[in-house]
Amino acid sequence: LLYTDRNFVICAPTGSGKTVMFELAITRLLMEAPLPWLNIKVVYMAPIKALCNQRFDDWKEKFGPIGLSCKELTGDTVMDDLFEIHHAHIIITTPEKWDSMTRRWRDNSIVQLVRLFLIDEVHVIKDESRGATLEVVVSRMKTVQSSLSRLLENSDAVPPLRFVAVSATIPNAEDIAEWLSDSKMPAVCLKIDEDQRPVKLRKIVLGFPCNDNQTEFKFDLTLNYKIASIIQTYSEQKPALVFCATRKGVQQAASVLAKDAKFLLSIEQKQRLQRSANSLKDSKLRDLLMYGVAYHHAGMEISDRKIIEGAFTVGDLPVLFTTSTLAMGVNLPAHLVVIKSTMHYVGGVFQEYSETDILQMIGRAGRPQFDTTATAVIMTRWSTREKYIQMLNGADIIESSLHRHLVEHLNAEIVLHTVTDVTVALEWIRSTFLYIRALKNPAHYGFSSGLDKIGIEAKLQELCLKNLNDLSSFDLIRMDEANNFKPTETGRLMAWYYIAFDTVKQFFTIKGTETLNELITMISNCTEFLDVKLRTNEKKILNALNKDKDKITIRFPMEGKIKTKEMKINCLIQAQLGCIPIQDFTLTQDTGRIFRNGLRVTRWLSDFLASCKNNFSALLNSLILAKCFRCKLWENSLHVSKQLEKIGVSLSNAMVNAGLTSFKKIEDTNARELELILNRHPPFGNQIKESVLHLPKYELDVEQLPKYSDTLAEILVTIKLTNYEQLQTKRTATDFHYVTLVIGDADNQVIFNQKIMDSVLLKTGNWTKKIEVKRALKSEDVSINLISSDYVGLDIQQAYTAFYLTPKTVGSKVVTNQKLKAESSLDMYYGSPQSLPPAKVDTGGRSKQEISYKKYGNRECNHRCKNKDVCGHDCCKTGVPPKSEMNGDSKFSLYLADLRSRNSISSVPPVKRLKMQMLNQAQNVDLKQFVFTSKSLLPASPR
Repeated sequence: LLYTDRNFVICAPTGSGKTVMFELAITRLLMEAPLPWLNIKVVYMAPIKALCNQRFDDWKEKFGPIGLSCKELTGDTVMDDLFEIHHAHIIITTPEKWDSMTRRWRDNSIVQLVRLFLIDEVHVIKDESRGATLEVVVSRMKTVQSSLSRLLENSDAVPPLRFVAVSATIPNAEDIAEWLSDSKMPAVCLKIDEDQRPVKLRKIVLGFPCNDNQTEFKFDLTLNYKIASIIQTYSEQKPALVFCATRKGVQQAASVLAKDAKFLLSIEQKQRLQRSANSLKDSKLRDLLMYGVAYHHAGMEISDRKIIEGAFTVGDLPVLFTTSTLAMGVNLPAHLVVIKSTMHYVGGVFQEYSETDILQMIGRAGRPQFDTTATAVIMTRWSTREKYIQMLNGADIIESSLHRHLVEHLNAEIVLHTVTDVTVALEWIRSTFLYIRALKNPAHYGFSSGLDKIGIEAKLQELCLKNLNDLSSFDLIRMDEANNFKPTETGRLMAWYYIAFDTVKQFFTIKGTETLNELITMISNCTEFLDVKLRTNEKKILNALNKDKDKITIRFPMEGKIKTKEMKINCLIQAQLGCIPIQDFTLTQDTGRIFRNGLRVTRWLSDFLASCKNNFSALLNSLILAKCFRCKLWENSLHVSKQLEKIGVSLSNAMVNAGLTSFKKIEDTNARELELILNRHPPFGNQIKESVLHLPKYELDVEQLPKYSDTLAEILVTIKLTNYEQLQTKRTATDFHYVTLVIGDADNQVIFNQKIMDSVLLKTGNWTKKIEVKRALKSEDVSINLISSDYVGLDIQQAYTAFYLTPKTVGSKVVTNQKLKAESSLDMYYGSPQSLPPAKVDTGGRSKQEISYKKYGNRECNHRCKNKDVCGHDCCKTGVPPKSEMNGDSKFSLYLADLRSRNSISSVPPVKRLKMQMLNQAQNVDLKQFVFTSKSLLPASPR
């Protein structure tokens, strides 16, 4: 390891110091690489975030002093990560995260700088759900390497990439070594037996009778009463660690043992335990601790956890009960490890521990500094006893599961151009672990066992072509006659956003007219949320969120009771967006998971829909939904303040109660008054006002250009960043903030769709575009929307009516369409009485109001006030005068009529208006049709 550059596969029992192997490999790289170490990157990959955390904390301390920086990459950000790993030498990550990073490897040269690739727990490759990702990532690193050496003819110029993989005892480690071998040298395979382990481990599997009608819970409870005798038999008066399936189970088992057993403690031990107990917050735990028993799980106070860990490490605490998560993260070795029941409770169902989990837990047995022997006891049912004996002897052969997820990974490779035609696709398959295992055990992969190498390759080719045809049938790739593939935009988006093939299939059925509610329902059905389960004890809380006459409920309630996990996901999404507090801890965790994946899915959806033209409504709603997921607020939410730094749910509620429901209102409020509302000291109010002041403020201006025909009109759209001078020095929004301008017509066609970065607007303060508007069949109304990428409360949405040359016919009458200046506040509509669009105002209980303006002979104005009785517009009470039809023959008089209708709503003083009317009369425009009465302008009957 230290004196060659060969690839290594090391199989060794857990707890035999495999980390040192990695450290030796890093040391070798540093010995070979010239100082300063600028362009070297080491990637450490482990399947569990907790292992990554542990490694990060450890290596930061070890390698920091010699000038190597570590960066942990788990989680879901994109931009910042790319920036930060530019400067990191050691990148610590999970297979999924590294996969999503390297899917963009053509544009980031980082991957090409990786000189050492460390894989921890490589036996995870057999995991049904996650193994395929690990396999693909390693195969991709190999492909990157070989394509680099193809590009640079002189292959010696390419710095070699070294793989070091480590795993627990597995029988076919040679297969992994064969997979990691390069063309020049086979990989070294080191198998280290149990007897090399510094602390000899005795492994015992105990089977207990479990009759069929006994539930998992019942069986788990019966095991609690067997613990005392196991500890008495195997612990040799040294510390014991007991792993339980659930947090509640941990507490139950601890209290049963405290009643059943008495531990002999020295006087000093008792005093130290008494001191620890006094500083605990959890009273149950305090009582147990005096008996020499304690528990530990992730739902406890951190301070309590630290006290318990301390007491156990120094050996004062004879027995500690904990959940399996402890085995992953915290290193607390014990003389005896007991795994109480091999089932654990995940997402509402009981399932067997994975092999990684079991081996991690067993690895906690044996304290090299105190013991020479250790014991691990597994308590399971009679029926599964044999299985675990096999597992502990390392007799489980590792197989690939890539064939189950081939379609997504093939698409990703085509997008990366690693796979360009069928022959390359086969070459890529040959670089995988799947290929190596399919040759040795074809039956496992559904091929008949009598096949020779050529036959198996043909079968793999068939599998490959079937998946390629699936991709091409959904337009994710294009194939020409010569069987070359090119990725399509849709395929690129699927790989880029890491979307499952089934999700893409589901959204192919989209109609294009979907509302926000329908989109949320579709998103709740995505494969991305497979791991969210509906538990029985949650139904009550979820039903109350859905429908409850006494409490705040979700915005779009669902029919009936909540029966499926899809309904649960839908309900949690809406509760989070509506700022409805969820009291249940597991539901809060689920919501976090849903939003992490949902953010990716919704952003993919808005990009996916942008490639079509006839889905304006769905596209607009998907843009709004993606932003809602990002802000965790509805687009019309009153809690806009929650988006500001230092303001959470409770402060945001205080703001809403004080009526501060928009950024404008917050900005106009005195800083001291803000502090009173929020119960905070100065300068808190100033800080809040500062951050609102430095949010981008947009204005949207639309005017029609005097060039139009029967079917085409041209509009000029201007977006102004009104405070762009202020934003030069300081900005609240990120540098990546942008707005999307999306314009659609009455026929649901997308007229225009473009992202406009703030950085563009910051240069001059505005952005202008000439846009052609084709005439829609339904009406001339155009919907213009400016949607912010990251903030709720900055959007501008307004309607505009375009003007075309020939009037529109309604029935047998000719109707002229008047042009109007679009104002967000002045959405009036002047047309003939027949062409009035249905008013978009809620007309519930408006009869009294309607009578009042019909009395004046007027029609309803187009203001969108929620309650027209109390708003400040006169026209909402008395209506606006209807315009009679224009009977002018010439196009010129139409044009003048259009001008005049514009003047009639302009803010021109009356005297000037009179002069203009006289001028109009001079132009032979007949004004006799308007008869002036004392009440108001009444239309005369048309000639």
